[in-house]
Amino acid sequence: MDIFEKCRSFNRPNILKKQGVYPYFRPISGSEGPLVTMEGKSVIMAGSNNYLDLTNHPKVKEAAIKAIEQYGTSCSGSRFLTGTIDLHNEMEQEIAGFMGKESALLFSTGFQTGQGVIIPLVGKGDYIYSDRDNHASIVAGNMLATSKNAIIERYKHKDMNDLERRLSKISKEVGKIIVTDGVFSTDGDIAQLDIMTSLAKEYDAKVIIDDAHAFGVIGPGGKGTGHYFGVQDDIDLVMCTFSKTLASIGGFVAGDESVINYLKHKSPALIYSASPSPGSVASALAALKILKQNPDLPLKVCANANKVRNGLRDLGFNVLEGQTAIVPIIIGEDEKTFAIWKMLYDEGIFVNAFVSPTTPPGMQMLRTSYMASHEEEHLDFIIDTFEKVGRKAGLI
Repeated sequence: MDIFEKCRSFNRPNILKKQGVYPYFRPISGSEGPLVTMEGKSVIMAGSNNYLDLTNHPKVKEAAIKAIEQYGTSCSGSRFLTGTIDLHNEMEQEIAGFMGKESALLFSTGFQTGQGVIIPLVGKGDYIYSDRDNHASIVAGNMLATSKNAIIERYKHKDMNDLERRLSKISKEVGKIIVTDGVFSTDGDIAQLDIMTSLAKEYDAKVIIDDAHAFGVIGPGGKGTGHYFGVQDDIDLVMCTFSKTLASIGGFVAGDESVINYLKHKSPALIYSASPSPGSVASALAALKILKQNPDLPLKVCANANKVRNGLRDLGFNVLEGQTAIVPIIIGEDEKTFAIWKMLYDEGIFVNAFVSPTTPPGMQMLRTSYMASHEEEHLDFIIDTFEKVGRKAGLI
């Protein structure tokens, strides 16, 4: 059997390209925050995770340039050996303080963080309770944890009754971790951490959240889901990425010093990966300082998203409820989702097309997201264009 045969027969992308509706891997040749240049034309970006629009902030770019000039482009080693520079330590201290935790640890990517935190903490017979809609980084960590004979329980999305039912079946003497996105990346809804942390106390479980889409967006000063619910002290570990609010690439976990120290010496994703580059850490550190100096920026993100969310709902679109930067519009079919994506793109708006198997059947969507720097004219144009396209396509 030729194992590459499935590659040669995989022709769906080519079909979509021939139809002119392929929405992926579209190159951006220039960016000014809410406006980007794609294929020679200016397009309003309504699909970026650059929530605070700090990737082009002068102080963020200046910090990256200065770090490269001082340290070079790479640390050329893992954190465990030759790859630690003082910027790593400074960023970890800043993150820990901002998150209200004793200590923090940086990883090279956000995806690695999920794997790098979960796997070292579990062993044979331990249970991982994971929301069915968790991000792929958590799913990958769970899958690798099964090689250590950990047991995965996938509870229904945000269903705390189902979580409690599963927790109640297992002895309190057994090791248990509850892991969830804080803000879920597809729908933009928020985990019920207030109830979850109460259940964790009752059943002697630890709580780990991934705040990739919550950090810099919700909670006082953008401190994330735990602060949003006022239960940060009851969350054992907070994971996050640099690639959204912090305008860079990398990731971190924050928690008790003893746990962070254990991960430093036991996490393969940390030990066997090159450390975050100087420019990446410096830009993330600069972005964090800007957030701390401008604690109202997250309010602007959510206000912009709410304007579009309410505007599209009033027009009759099937818009999922939410309070975050993510505004998903349900289309319901793959082909129709691609077609409407193209109509919006031709009108000058870029959004993200989510189709099966990423979404369940009937939940195919255009996932939009908003930045603090979107102006009223951008948001009005998005709403007006959705109305024009929606009427033409028979959605409203």
